[in-house]
Amino acid sequence: MIRPIMKNEFFLQQQSEDATPLDAPIARDLLDTLALHAHECVGMAANMIGQRKRIIVFMDGETPRAMMNPEIIAAKGPYETEEGCLSLDGRRPAKRFRTIRVRYRDLAFEEHTETFEEFSAQIIQHEIDHCNGVVI
Repeated sequence: MIRPIMKNEFFLQQQSEDATPLDAPIARDLLDTLALHAHECVGMAANMIGQRKRIIVFMDGETPRAMMNPEIIAAKGPYETEEGCLSLDGRRPAKRFRTIRVRYRDLAFEEHTETFEEFSAQIIQHEIDHCNGVVI
């Protein structure tokens, strides 16, 4: 189901709670909402649709992916950049890492650890920031 985009910065600054297997429908709603906004957005976190759960979705190249309870466990290659956000106006500075290692659960709640680089890594970092209540 497509959900409206949350614009309330106070809400976006709240830390998200861990997701459970029962939260898989939120991830599906996020994927549907991301698909609608594909022309202007490459990633979303659950708080962007009003759900304070540690769930993110992102475009990994041409493939939409979902992560539940993502956690960056290693990062290297820091750099400065500017990012936009569907929930916020304008572009803002951000510090990111070129390579990250992420532990997460998939929609079946199976645990994975995976390495991401460059743009995919940047998107994931932005969305995990959302889960942590960090607004760029």
